[in-house]
Amino acid sequence: MGIYPQPNDWQCGPFALKHALIMHGILVDENDLSRRAGSHWWNGTDDIKLGRAARDYNCELQMVRKYDPEKARRELISYLRQGIPSLLCIQEWSHWVTVVKEEKGNFILLDSQEPAVVKIATWSQLKNMWVFNQEDEYDEEAIHTIYDFHPVVPLFRVTTKAHFSLARAKYLRRSANRSFAQLWDEYVEDLLKICKPRTALSENVISLGEFFRRHELMILDQVEYWHGDIDRRAAEKILDNMHFVADTYGLVLHEEDVKRAIAGISSILTLWASSEFGVDPVYKLEKRRKK
Repeated sequence: MGIYPQPNDWQCGPFALKHALIMHGILVDENDLSRRAGSHWWNGTDDIKLGRAARDYNCELQMVRKYDPEKARRELISYLRQGIPSLLCIQEWSHWVTVVKEEKGNFILLDSQEPAVVKIATWSQLKNMWVFNQEDEYDEEAIHTIYDFHPVVPLFRVTTKAHFSLARAKYLRRSANRSFAQLWDEYVEDLLKICKPRTALSENVISLGEFFRRHELMILDQVEYWHGDIDRRAAEKILDNMHFVADTYGLVLHEEDVKRAIAGISSILTLWASSEFGVDPVYKLEKRRKK
């Protein structure tokens, strides 16, 4: 799971649906989606199969068709502004991608054929990728342009919704952050055990950024003290990743849960340090050698 390129040339549909579900806080494995959709290496996955898989996760894969590019652009943006990602079959209906955001005339896509997966396209670039040119069956010289897209609409109240932006997309596109993107689901799952989504009724809450401003140095000092020797900059990067994911999903901490969060994040960081650098014996005497 996570945000990473597809390993073959036929699983783009399940990857695109996985990326749309991630935006709704639903974390699933693309192989599970392939199985539910009935995807095969010889014919890939069409919208009917993807719709069947989406329903298994309480979402509806809708169908919108426009023939005019400007009307297609406006309709797509109207869904994106509601926080609803859409699947597009681009390159003359040969490859699935997910559009998750429009900002300042640019569109943020998740494209599993791209090394960074996260992709930024202008409207002109997206239009050229998106259009399907269909010949008129009665007039060989006439061409009809088709712009299909498939909003992934949740049939439940979404509480954990991802909010991407151009700045966040550019951050994830950096080569140094690709391993972080591949572990996206793990970060989300861990943070949902510690934080809660912000709601209109949330009171006495702080962001994870404010939490780290108050307690990060103490957590790092304690983990370093217990473990003995860690790469402190690498540990800071783990906390930065947590901060990034929490802000993307609008996760916050209630004031009464701060002590619990300190313990939880310290435990996660200690487990990471132990797995990364090993750990010396704890409360264990070394056996003396016999003469």
